[in-house]
Amino acid sequence: MSFSKDVKDELIKLVPNENHCRIAELSALFSFYAKVEKGPEKRVYFSRDNSSALRKCFTLLNKTYNIVTDGFRENEEKSKTPVELNGKNCDIERILKDLSLDAPLEILNKDCCKRAYLRGAFLAAGFVNDPNKGYHFEILSDDLEKTKLLTYLFSLFNIIPKHSVRKRYNVTYVKESESIADVLSVLGAHKSMMELANARIVKDVRNSVNRRNNCDMANISKAVNAASKQIEDILLIDELVGLDALPDNLKEMAEVRMEHPESSFSELGTFLDPQVGKSGVNHRLRKISEFAEDLRNERKTK
Repeated sequence: MSFSKDVKDELIKLVPNENHCRIAELSALFSFYAKVEKGPEKRVYFSRDNSSALRKCFTLLNKTYNIVTDGFRENEEKSKTPVELNGKNCDIERILKDLSLDAPLEILNKDCCKRAYLRGAFLAAGFVNDPNKGYHFEILSDDLEKTKLLTYLFSLFNIIPKHSVRKRYNVTYVKESESIADVLSVLGAHKSMMELANARIVKDVRNSVNRRNNCDMANISKAVNAASKQIEDILLIDELVGLDALPDNLKEMAEVRMEHPESSFSELGTFLDPQVGKSGVNHRLRKISEFAEDLRNERKTK
């Protein structure tokens, strides 16, 4: 089962107690999911392709208008025949008037109704990606005005979605994990929001560990390269003039480095007599490197 379906299953069970919220959610479901014919004989068709939207429509219509339609039965959802509402099986005129499809803002006066409308739009035409794979939330619409309405409603909850066009659809989408968590909270999918938060924490910890490991590997590689260069310099000095040519403190440092090629600066300092700190070791090895470089330059001029 996908994360998107889990979210929708959670939202299907969320049935508002207030009539105005049920009407707001139905308005979005009709607008983003149903096919509405507004001729002399008004009809509304619901395809069976979206089982989540179909089930929520049935629940809300039944609770709000006491409509019981055999076509909504779950065991018939695989049928290709759409479910139809018309003047024969319900008061379609009243329903369409209540839902205010042409001017939905007229019925979205309260925050709870705005949340319900967004919830209906998501159930009708939305998708959210599995947070373990990536962060993406979207709602499709066939009308730019609907996209503008979604953007406006989300902005009232301090969520600013983006917009793109995919084939014949307008896409209202959010990519950031924090914003998607906010979206799920607005819709009322609090359980799914916590699942996303947990997935984000696990992913952040994993990324942090990977970054630390990568940093450690880079530091190890850098230390190995530096030690190799230091040993190369010491061998050059020993070959050309001998280590006795170095001052006593640098000669001791060179011998310790040769005996402990894998040790860090801090560890090397403990092998000296008297012991010196990390900066002291670094200073002596740099002097040895400069001494070796002078010998290379002298050899080139000869």
